[in-house]
Amino acid sequence: MKTIEDLIKELTEFRDARDWKQFHNSKDLALALSIEASELLELFLWKGNEDCNRERLEEELADVFMYGLLLAEKNNLNVVEIISKKIARNNEKYPVEKAKGTAKKYNEL
Repeated sequence: MKTIEDLIKELTEFRDARDWKQFHNSKDLALALSIEASELLELFLWKGNEDCNRERLEEELADVFMYGLLLAEKNNLNVVEIISKKIARNNEKYPVEKAKGTAKKYNEL
């Protein structure tokens, strides 16, 4: 099974073979990520909560993840580390005894 590091290596090799690194500054990677996230949202527009084309869902979600990984790589961020830190912060902001079963934001708990 591939690791996150394997995926990042594969992505950067793909990018570098095409000489695209020159276009991959943080701003443009963040913009691309946002655009792909919008394309992901579009799959659900005017449909039920879980109604979407699964193949398109896979494609758009992959695009979102790929740009996220490239943005992390560009900024020398360890994906596992930053996600683990965010989960720890969320655990503090959303303690189970206050947040369980509610969609309220942490400052409303």
